[in-house]
Amino acid sequence: MGKNKKEKPDPVNPFEDKSKQDLAIKGSLEKIKRKFIVMSGKGGVGKTSTSVNLAIALSKKGFHVGIMDVDLHGPDVPRMLGLTDYLTVDEKEKMVPLQYSEHLKVVSVESLLPARDDAVIWRGPLKHSAIKQFISDVDWGDLDYLIIDSPPGTGDEPLSVAQTISDAKAIIVTTPQEVSLGDVRKSINFCKKVKMEICGLIENMSGFKCPHCGRDIYLFGTGGGERTAEAMGLRFLGRIPFDMNLVRCGDTGACFQDKFRDSSVAEAFADIADKISKDS
Repeated sequence: MGKNKKEKPDPVNPFEDKSKQDLAIKGSLEKIKRKFIVMSGKGGVGKTSTSVNLAIALSKKGFHVGIMDVDLHGPDVPRMLGLTDYLTVDEKEKMVPLQYSEHLKVVSVESLLPARDDAVIWRGPLKHSAIKQFISDVDWGDLDYLIIDSPPGTGDEPLSVAQTISDAKAIIVTTPQEVSLGDVRKSINFCKKVKMEICGLIENMSGFKCPHCGRDIYLFGTGGGERTAEAMGLRFLGRIPFDMNLVRCGDTGACFQDKFRDSSVAEAFADIADKISKDS
């Protein structure tokens, strides 16, 4: 009697997992009506605070909103929203976003790290994989808006978003000073090269009202964002004034739009949210 031979295992299909993920991405994105990636040409222009407060402004209008934080090396969205919990997994083995409010949910790599200050040391392929998983492996549910907070510049993360979410539109944030405007023009040209539609441009830190004399002080100049938008044929979405209370709320995780609902900053975000929602 011959020896029993082990059955030869079925050959592994290297495209099977990719195909499943692509289907999961497609299914997840079909439930999200509108997707926006918030970009900036350089750091320090308030891109993340703009992402967070725009998402809050939209959620306060009754829209169901998600924030996907793809600033993988500097994920600040949970801190700005005061979220300290870890992401959990449901019975379908999908990640459950953190719930900020009834209408706003969040996913960030910070909510997966053992310690908040751990460094994420990833190269391009790992970043691309993580961003795809933030869509395929997350139960986003039905959303009116997905706001994607990206790192400054035109590197791996915005490129991965452009490749994965073909109908995402860009919202570009700048300050009025010329050095920021020069960098923001690079972001505009990036969008043109990857064929990403630009929703518009926001000028942040546009003026500061002196708390002592009440005069407007233009710390970084003014009007540069609007002039750049006009010169490059883009829509100008609005100006966000500089406000120290916005900085303090971001540092403590407090909701600026609840504490200072009558401020010019809260009004500016509400106006921009109105412009975006009227496009729907």
